[in-house]
Amino acid sequence: MRTICIAATLAVSAVALSTAQQSSQARAGEGGIEVLQLRPNFYMLVGAGGNIAVQVGVDGAVVVDAGAAARAPAVVDTIKKLSPGPIRYVINTSADADHAGGNGIVARAGQNLFTAPDPTGAGPSGAAILSTQRVLARMSAPTGQAAPFAEGAWPSETFDRGRKYMYLNSEGIEVFHLPAAHTDGDAIVFFRRSDVVVAGDVFDTERFPVIDVARGGSVEGEIAALNRLVELAIPSIPIVSREEGTWVVPGHGRLSDQLDVVQYRDMVTIVRDRVRDLVKAGMTLEQVKAASPARGYTQRYGASSGSWTTDDFVEAVYRSLAAAAPSREKS
Repeated sequence: MRTICIAATLAVSAVALSTAQQSSQARAGEGGIEVLQLRPNFYMLVGAGGNIAVQVGVDGAVVVDAGAAARAPAVVDTIKKLSPGPIRYVINTSADADHAGGNGIVARAGQNLFTAPDPTGAGPSGAAILSTQRVLARMSAPTGQAAPFAEGAWPSETFDRGRKYMYLNSEGIEVFHLPAAHTDGDAIVFFRRSDVVVAGDVFDTERFPVIDVARGGSVEGEIAALNRLVELAIPSIPIVSREEGTWVVPGHGRLSDQLDVVQYRDMVTIVRDRVRDLVKAGMTLEQVKAASPARGYTQRYGASSGSWTTDDFVEAVYRSLAAAAPSREKS
């Protein structure tokens, strides 16, 4: 019991410290964008759709996610105030419009590392857009369907392995592909010297995770992705009173640390286990929903209306478990 109480106290303390630090360092950017300085050369931008991360230095700016298209001009103006150098990379964590909708505008405001500026505007220019191969496939649309994004917003560099890396602004940057979590194209970005992980919609402090089964998401992949975040992040231990440790930038919501991700991971795991037990008992989807497997968490993460409700989350867990059942039986 004492161990549980200590763990709970540490978690509450971490949330309080995180909130206090955000209040002291947040400032207004352009067009209502809020800027939170995490490190001397690292910033979190809030208010453009999904959260945006910006690393700046002698090589220029590296931007993780570009926000929604309508907010992109304000994002560009804010980044220009943070970095005297050009935007070099836009890294996408997914193909969601609130994270990648501003790709074209943000990238065009930058300059590729390997392309000389073209004063006529006719030649290739702009920052590189990096993503997993699946993100490009979804943004450019399958054959016979209308592309959801203009071609100028499509990634110009992609990777299909588990890890892509680069070294800019005196820092190692690792991009990890975490398949079958929120979607099949999710990526998280680890800035090694800054000690910041940008999680995208794999981690969302405002709601239950959006598990898009139709786009390859699954509850098992979501838990695996959260476990990867937990492994990458290091808490402020043994000196827990310090405002230190790895920062985790969620897709939406407040700045977090490892303990926040642990709590979120445990929540998803508990709901997964409850749904799995109900399915094993022979319950239908509607019966599973009626049993409220997300109870205890709905006040913090749930919603009864909007684009992603508690029922949507429970249904996604149910359907992803059902889709995985045949493969488990074969094995």
